[in-house]
Amino acid sequence: MRRGFTLLEVLLAAVILGLGLAGILVSMSQSQKMMVYSTYYETAQEVMDLGEMAYPLAEAKDTDELDIRETKATELWDMISDERLSTAQEEKFHGYTWERECLNLHDSDEDIQRIGGLYVVRVTVRWGDRFRGHGESESYVTFWRKEEQ
Repeated sequence: MRRGFTLLEVLLAAVILGLGLAGILVSMSQSQKMMVYSTYYETAQEVMDLGEMAYPLAEAKDTDELDIRETKATELWDMISDERLSTAQEEKFHGYTWERECLNLHDSDEDIQRIGGLYVVRVTVRWGDRFRGHGESESYVTFWRKEEQ
C-alpha cells in the first residue's frame, strides 16, 4: 500500500490556499486605501475648523458676509495664527481649499420669510488635482438667520 497524497488532493489544497491568500491580500489592500482616505478626511475636517475660526458664521451680521471665496488652507492659518506653519503642516494642507456660499441668497424676500428667515449656507473643502479629474471634496450645509433690527 502506498502512502502520501494524490495529485488531486495536492491541487485542491493549493487552490484553497490560493483563494485564502487572495482574500487576505484584497482585504489588506482595501484597509490600506481606507487608511489613506481617512487621513484626507481628517485634514478636511481640520480645514473646515480653520475656516470657521477665520470666518465665524455666528458673527456674520449681514448676508454679504455669508459668501466667502475659495481660500487656501494655508491662508486661513495665517489669518488666525501668528505662528508660521511647520514644513509638515504645509505639506499636510497643500492643495486644500475652503469656501462658504449662501445657497438661497438670491431668493425673494417672500421666499426667505416663508422658511422662517433662514439662509442656507454650504461650506465646502476641496483637495486633490481637480484639473486632472482627481479632485475630492467634502461639504456640509447649515443655516444662518439674519438678526432682526
